[in-house]
Amino acid sequence: MLDNNPPSALIGYLSFITPFILLLQMANVSGLVCQVCGFVGFEDNSDGFFYCARCGARADGVRDTAVDNDEMILTKENAGGIVQRRMPVVKPEPISQSQPPSQFWETLRIQEDEDAEAGDGVGPIEPADFGRGSKTLTYEDYYSEIRMRYVMGVQIMIELQIKALVEKFSVSPVIVGIIEPIWLRFVASTKLFSDDWADETINESESQMQGETEGVGVRSEHKAEPHNLLGKRSVMIWYQSVSNMIPLSYSLVITFLACHLAREPILSTDIIKWTLEGKLPYFAAFIEIEKQIGPPTNACPIRSRRMFRPIQAISAQKLESLAAYISQLMGLELPPVNFYAIASRYLKQLSLPVNIVLPHACRIYEWSMPPELWLSANEFRLPTRAFILSILIVSIRILYNIHGFGKWEMSLSCVGKRSDGKKSKVNKADDTSQPCSSQSDVDDSAVEPYNKRPEQVNLDATEILVLLHSKYNELIDTSDHGKDLEKYLDYCKDVVFAGLELPFEDQAEDQIIEHLWSFYHKEEDHKPSMLSSLSPSTSQKRPLDHSQSKTIKTKKPKDENVEITLDPKESNTDKEIRRLKSNMEENKFCYIPPRKKVKRHDYLHYTRKKGDGAYVYAAHADYYILLRSCARVAQLDVRSMHIAVLSFERRLEWLEKNIPHSLKQMPCYEACELCHDDNNGNTVNFSKLNL
Repeated sequence: MLDNNPPSALIGYLSFITPFILLLQMANVSGLVCQVCGFVGFEDNSDGFFYCARCGARADGVRDTAVDNDEMILTKENAGGIVQRRMPVVKPEPISQSQPPSQFWETLRIQEDEDAEAGDGVGPIEPADFGRGSKTLTYEDYYSEIRMRYVMGVQIMIELQIKALVEKFSVSPVIVGIIEPIWLRFVASTKLFSDDWADETINESESQMQGETEGVGVRSEHKAEPHNLLGKRSVMIWYQSVSNMIPLSYSLVITFLACHLAREPILSTDIIKWTLEGKLPYFAAFIEIEKQIGPPTNACPIRSRRMFRPIQAISAQKLESLAAYISQLMGLELPPVNFYAIASRYLKQLSLPVNIVLPHACRIYEWSMPPELWLSANEFRLPTRAFILSILIVSIRILYNIHGFGKWEMSLSCVGKRSDGKKSKVNKADDTSQPCSSQSDVDDSAVEPYNKRPEQVNLDATEILVLLHSKYNELIDTSDHGKDLEKYLDYCKDVVFAGLELPFEDQAEDQIIEHLWSFYHKEEDHKPSMLSSLSPSTSQKRPLDHSQSKTIKTKKPKDENVEITLDPKESNTDKEIRRLKSNMEENKFCYIPPRKKVKRHDYLHYTRKKGDGAYVYAAHADYYILLRSCARVAQLDVRSMHIAVLSFERRLEWLEKNIPHSLKQMPCYEACELCHDDNNGNTVNFSKLNL
């Protein structure tokens, strides 16, 4: 009969060997290979689980039970059953940017692991608990790693862009929760993770080479990789396929789509501008991507610089059309653009009264509901921002009666005159920036931006036109790095030549760069003194004398070789009108003098006529000044902005004409007393009702 109580020698041996067993287990955990990135080494995260030291993936089947050493010592009392005290499971922190795995990747990895474990149904044929040797990569390992690595890199790029929008541009954090379902639905719609994707891609690459059966020579360093029948590397074939299915520019499209669904006033022009300036991670995002997913692996030997660095940027028009295309591909119904927020933003940029124009514009928008304010997959259609500004232009023209009455020309005739009728000594640069008031006095507050004025002040049409005319050159949206050389050099270092390093350390070159940089700063510090020292010599130069010449000849831009003759005795009004005519001719517009014999004071419609093989756009100065300012804010051509306005005006005219007809065609109901006559049940004409 065996004694159930263990001898004292065995108890002492187990108490002595227990610490070594724990150390051996810890060493075994640190030597595990990550199934996600292939990195060797796991770390304890104080929640009972072990995570990869590089990518943060959690090790499956390994967990720390946090057993005390006192409880591991066997005694007569506890030899029958060892009590293991488990630490309370700590709730894991939200995944940060340094921990890229998400629910999507966990699902994909679990599915791949289950497929790998299933195998052919026979079961394991070799022990899995011992150390692993060098693994021979299979055909499936190559395309799975390339596909997973590329999609993971694009997702990290999207996460970086969303983070920049929230932190730098004060976008609502709602887009963080919106971006994940959009991205997952798009990846699912591409069918990239289908079982036959790799084979179909290889077969398609072989069928494209018509009549060529001779294979290309395989390099020695790529012999271990799979190739197609023509000798082309399958790795590059799969990479080209996945990059064509999900281009890097789609990261910007998904980001813009999330902002659109979150009703944020973020335009496609904003996304492109911030991308080019480097404020939105796109061109230099491959550096951060490689930090998170690691360097290239044996199964995916393509460098991150090649995989995740875009070659060129897309246009704002293409970005908007791709957003609509992707939504159609996923079956996602998009709302219209946020008219109120975007229109308010444009009015502030133009320094126009928001509290006066915006309510009127919103009423027109709610009444007309133009379909052009929905995103369209047609790349050649005018963008949505053009029609937003069209509604604003129509509203401003109605509110301030801008219908070709020559209010801007009248403001020019009043500038430079005082209340006593004598000419005032005013600089020519200030002549066009001051409107004519009702008391014939110059109002200095006309050019002051509206956001700096008291709310009680209401601008008239003359003040608005003079304000827009004076602010036209200020409405150019320039980049920040183009204003200063130092900012431009930093921009080139961080964006243009990001990640570019010399193959070897050259101390002499580094010293030269530091010397030139310090020399540049010294020159910048002494620049005012140098200018002051050069000013006396420049002041001694003889000025040009044009007193004897009667005319001054100036040329137009290079595209037109026509010379303009300016009279030095010409009045300021004629000079300003001549400059405006020149600007109109550059944009293919024709100047119309102000209306004199006005018969009708209603809304004035402009048309375009075809002459000499091209369309001629005729307009008054008042309308053109408003039109070109809105076109510059929207970053559109003036003619495109004018076409959008004409299209919206035709829609309003069609609605007004068809209102009576639409009311007559309304279906009649017996419950409505107004729609039926008591005698014969015929419908009643709504136009004759006194409502």
